[in-house]
Amino acid sequence: MKFASYNIQFGLGLDRQFDPERIARSLEGADVIALQEVTRGMPHNGGVDLVSVMADLFPDHHFIYGPACDLHLSSERVDGRLVDKRYQFGNMVLSRWPILAHRMLLLPRHRTFDKLNLQRGATEAVIATPDGPLRVYSVHLDHVSPDERIDQIDFLKERVLNFVNEGGAITGATEFGVADPPLPEDFLILGDFNMEPESPEYCAMTGYGDAFYGRVLRAGFPVDALARCGAVTADSVTWIDCDNHAERKHLDYCFLSPGLVPRLKDAFIDIEAEGSDHLPIWVELG
Repeated sequence: MKFASYNIQFGLGLDRQFDPERIARSLEGADVIALQEVTRGMPHNGGVDLVSVMADLFPDHHFIYGPACDLHLSSERVDGRLVDKRYQFGNMVLSRWPILAHRMLLLPRHRTFDKLNLQRGATEAVIATPDGPLRVYSVHLDHVSPDERIDQIDFLKERVLNFVNEGGAITGATEFGVADPPLPEDFLILGDFNMEPESPEYCAMTGYGDAFYGRVLRAGFPVDALARCGAVTADSVTWIDCDNHAERKHLDYCFLSPGLVPRLKDAFIDIEAEGSDHLPIWVELG
């Protein structure tokens, strides 16, 4: 199974050209895709409904969308009924297999006074893969404050690690005439974390490495798939400044539950993609 994560920057590439088809070409062959910065009503890309655009580009995939930030822009009356135009900014998951349940997890945030800070989220999908149900999260953390990112990671880990006890999206669903969705233990958390390797936020997610043993598999600490496969180096990057291509950072990750590590076959960064200011990351499970 092949998983890909891509912050698509509203559909704008390194050249600032809007080209969703270019983004889709970079994701060909992925069974499950986690997207960030998927928008509706955004002036930067002409207000296009990127959810519909990406769904049309992957007609054989199921999809869900979680607009963590949702604002009213305008209204008009159509055939006698008010229709709102909304600004939405969030995460999307596309899957070759049915998405059995979905939650939009709103991450903690604090008001800012001089920098952009919009509501962030984690879009949770329970997917019916051929090897059994699996959880996938498409995540986008705050880009300004390490303190806020740590708060968001703490909240996210609490939701992810206590998923089974919390019961996911619903339990006792037979009262509504439907079956309870499964509650799988294993998960992948993919997305733009806006943190660099070995930063305080990164260590809040993975735990600190021991000077002798490094990072061992431990309950409560997801595993960085790229690092596990040797794809994280001093030169590895997943973000490039559109105005100054020499300005580069490693901001995007896929974290696995320890139970999935024996199935991890490969993880890499697609350094050839130009459909966004970010680069896609890929993970393959056997």
